[in-house]
Amino acid sequence: MTTFDVQMLLTGQYHEMLVAGLKMSLQYLLYAFVIALPLSLVIALCRLSPFKALNWVGATYVEVVRSIPLLAHMLFWYFGVPELLPESLKEALYNGPVESICAVLALAFYTAAYMAEDIRSGIRAVPTVQTEAARALGLSYGSTMRLVILPQALRLTVPPLISQTLNMWKGTSVATVIGASEMMYQAGQIESQTFRSFEAFAFVSVAYLAVSLLITLAASWFQHRYPVRTM
Repeated sequence: MTTFDVQMLLTGQYHEMLVAGLKMSLQYLLYAFVIALPLSLVIALCRLSPFKALNWVGATYVEVVRSIPLLAHMLFWYFGVPELLPESLKEALYNGPVESICAVLALAFYTAAYMAEDIRSGIRAVPTVQTEAARALGLSYGSTMRLVILPQALRLTVPPLISQTLNMWKGTSVATVIGASEMMYQAGQIESQTFRSFEAFAFVSVAYLAVSLLITLAASWFQHRYPVRTM
């Protein structure tokens, strides 16, 4: 490759492709997290529900999803789920960014199963005396959970939730198998066009490392700023 081509890889067309892929990967992470966190909370509450039906639904979801690798989830959402939709919805989906939609949903539903177990453990770690005290003050079960238990449980689960967020960030690379134009896909395209494997995948590796470190630093700041205090 000529010097001009190397410069183009670093600052021109190929650089723009890598930056666009990085932005797309970050969007996948953000959208998947926004879906996964509330979904995991619902699943965790189902797992702790005194109603057997809800408990069974939550447990089944967790066990089924965690027993299947992310790659299989990604392929299922891309190739399988659209076939179950009505023809009008299927056509609308394929007229839009179907790869991105399926990648986000696969990441979100997969990660939610792991986050749910972390949240469930956090809820169970809160001393039961706090629940008893809240109920003695006249709070309902829902109010007790919302005002007393969950705020403490979510703080307790920050470290494992951050770990799952890091896994989700790295999992965005799996979206390349369905043609989603995230960072790994763009690096593969550049490698096939320029044969500059080292430069392309070095950029990707540094980007994954940098974002992972930023997430870890944000978690450390949160734990220092909002320390857990239980009674």
